[in-house]
Amino acid sequence: MATEKAKGLQVSELTFLRHLAHKFDIPAPDHLTADATLSQVRDALARWGGKGIVKPDILSGYRGKSGGVFTVTDPRDAMKKLKAAAAVEINGKIARTSYMVQHVPAEKELYTAITYDSHFLSPAFTLAMEGGVDVEGIGESRKKTIPIDVFEGLNAYQASAMLEELDCPGQYVSLLARTFVNFWDLFIATGMRMAEINPWRVTPDRQVFACDFKGIFDDANYKFGEYESIVPEYPEGRTEFEEEMAKWSASSHQGQAHVAELGGKKVLPILFGGGASTIIIETLEEHGGEPIFLSDFGGNPTYERMYGTAERCFRHKLRDARLLLILGGKANNTLIDVTFQAMADALRSYVDSNGPISIPVVIGRGGPRMVQGFLAMQRALEELRLPYVIFGPDTPLTLVAEYAAKLASVI
Repeated sequence: MATEKAKGLQVSELTFLRHLAHKFDIPAPDHLTADATLSQVRDALARWGGKGIVKPDILSGYRGKSGGVFTVTDPRDAMKKLKAAAAVEINGKIARTSYMVQHVPAEKELYTAITYDSHFLSPAFTLAMEGGVDVEGIGESRKKTIPIDVFEGLNAYQASAMLEELDCPGQYVSLLARTFVNFWDLFIATGMRMAEINPWRVTPDRQVFACDFKGIFDDANYKFGEYESIVPEYPEGRTEFEEEMAKWSASSHQGQAHVAELGGKKVLPILFGGGASTIIIETLEEHGGEPIFLSDFGGNPTYERMYGTAERCFRHKLRDARLLLILGGKANNTLIDVTFQAMADALRSYVDSNGPISIPVVIGRGGPRMVQGFLAMQRALEELRLPYVIFGPDTPLTLVAEYAAKLASVI
């Protein structure tokens, strides 16, 4: 199976349009796949008012900013753009195919996301009355997050209250609240650990459409079994760093070392905790942290195993980073002193080979022998004269990630 499946069974808009939107009664744009004929494209453009959007089916963000999304009005041009979009590569990722969606005129755009939040110890629903490509710039005062009880779910009253609190025009509240409840139903019924729709578009005639989607299934959730067959395989497109880490991860059964490059330029994230890693990455991206890669380490690695993992991450990526983030939840079995001593020694080795560095280090962790681990890392950071902040397990992961993202953005 492709890299993307290994890193969290990620799915994008095309899978949502083909398999999920209609099943959960979520209004979405009409679409055509890359195998559409010229006559089908011509008919679709006529139905859509003469305009469509061609996109690559690729597991990478910033498709529009990277030049991979095309607005089309002519059927023959649309056919050419479908071929061009199917061949794009963005941030080292290769498109699986391409598709064309109906252009939806927007009077209003919104952003929603559902993730598991360590602060609430439950799923959380986030809403902003703004959306689109610049969602990272939305201030905290212009969005709202609430916890959702997994047994009771999101109801229309909660959704309506959030919309009203964010000054949503009254004529849209009921319509949007119902669609948000359906979005929750999709998330919980399919066994997802993250789902995002950005943007929802409300048209001048008061129709609402879910215009872009991304989600990550939790393959350990029994509910996922019904939907496993819809997850497509994507081309590998691995970078040299991903290839080396994949070989290193496969060389031992004790201690995983999974990474997937994201193309960011700010935070180098050394992350532990499976699903927590995804939440951390989402938080970094939401607050402008631009993570360099997604990582999932842990599994009670030996000293040698953790040293090798950290050494490879530092050798390939530390020179590109503005901030080093070492973050994970409270471990049950992983020995914190062993992993932190190994990372500290790998950091010393990097500086010995490459010269002094001056980036800040943000740490958040908990688990067996935590104090000894923190002291080992503290000695190394002070020896290397690196500024640092250490958070204990009582601080939610999302707050630590938000702090790191904001710090990296002002350096």
